[in-house]
Amino acid sequence: MSKNNESILVIDDAQNTLEILERWLTNYGYTVYTSTSVESGIEVLDNTTIDLVITDLKMPKVSGLEMVQYVKENYKDVEIIMITGYASIEGAVEAVKAGAQEYLAKPFTEDELLQAVNNALEKLHMHVSGNIEKDVVAEEYGIIGQSPAIKQVFQSIKKASVTSATVLITGESGTGKELVARAIHYNSDRASSSFVPVNCGGIPENLLESELFGHVKGSFTGANETRAGFFQTAEGGTIFLDEISETSMTMQVKLLRVLQDKRVFMVGSKRSQKVDLRIVAATNKNLREIVKKGYFREDLFYRLNVLAIDVPPLRERGDDILILINHFAKRFSEELGKQKPTFSQKSLEILKNYYWPGNVRELENMIQRIIVMTDSDKIKVPDLPALLRCSAPAKRDLNRTLEEVEAEYIKNVLQHVDGNKTKAAKILDIDRKTLRNKLKNYKKSKQN
Repeated sequence: MSKNNESILVIDDAQNTLEILERWLTNYGYTVYTSTSVESGIEVLDNTTIDLVITDLKMPKVSGLEMVQYVKENYKDVEIIMITGYASIEGAVEAVKAGAQEYLAKPFTEDELLQAVNNALEKLHMHVSGNIEKDVVAEEYGIIGQSPAIKQVFQSIKKASVTSATVLITGESGTGKELVARAIHYNSDRASSSFVPVNCGGIPENLLESELFGHVKGSFTGANETRAGFFQTAEGGTIFLDEISETSMTMQVKLLRVLQDKRVFMVGSKRSQKVDLRIVAATNKNLREIVKKGYFREDLFYRLNVLAIDVPPLRERGDDILILINHFAKRFSEELGKQKPTFSQKSLEILKNYYWPGNVRELENMIQRIIVMTDSDKIKVPDLPALLRCSAPAKRDLNRTLEEVEAEYIKNVLQHVDGNKTKAAKILDIDRKTLRNKLKNYKKSKQN
């Protein structure tokens, strides 16, 4: 009995042939679907995870050869075996040219069929493994990937690491901007000193100045002792100012002064302190547009934008998605003491073609959930979260704004959790206040 869980679709207009092949393959441990026409076979293929198609050559209306061509044009990793009672060299050559892995002439034995199936599926496993088993050689600077888009980021990191110039990292939420900042720091001559990350959007405005620059004892109510800020903590190293776009105009003036003079004033102090550090800032917003709208100082923007690194969204990284799926599946399986499962081709297609508004962070959370919730050694479409299965990622409207894409995604999440904002915020990896503000902004945009 086979230990594999592959699914096979058999297409033949002869009912007795279907029954024999179904019995042989089922006894060997495969999941078998049958169809008496190419049209009904395509319907099964479009709605079910199939690893291998076995089709007769001579079929009514639409031929098996056309089925081979359809599969090869629309399904990258589904293998095909052609069977026929009209064996000929020309027919075999034509079938192989169209994309069939094997060509069997009727009558054939059970052993001959199973050998052809094994050969086809072995090729499939090698191909799929070649697509996703790459994380061993696909990591650089602690960042996993080998697409042209991410290789461009690697080159930018390399160039930024040999200078002390200020860096501005842009990219959508969840793309890994902090990983890029850390890579710059730990590959620079400041690596032996501190890397201090600061989420500017997560600190209340009335506390941000004190947190960044420190304060002296008695400078405000509750200041019971003199305390250094993040800038002093990062002395000799790197300070990473994430969500820099969330700072107020007042704070922007003070940050500009630090960039110009390399000196900070502690809250309550009349004397400045010199700091020796590298500043790396990041934002998931278009700072140029914010500058035009008057919400961000143009002079500060140019001070920050000395070296610019744009981190690509996951949807633009091609097969990096498959590499990351393999990496996360391996990691979470090891944490749970489980054997790492394989993914069916259909599930991989859905994962790869999904829009991923939350980028790598969303993919990581999704794979963790799948590994935790699934006991099977093969992940199929039904094992994917409903949110993913119900999405329609294949038809991407590239004219939509990021806000429109994000709004649709949040709407889908809310529907998935029956409108529970607490659960939705947890899935989105944001707090309820941020979610509430986003929903309010989307409503205003819709009204306008």
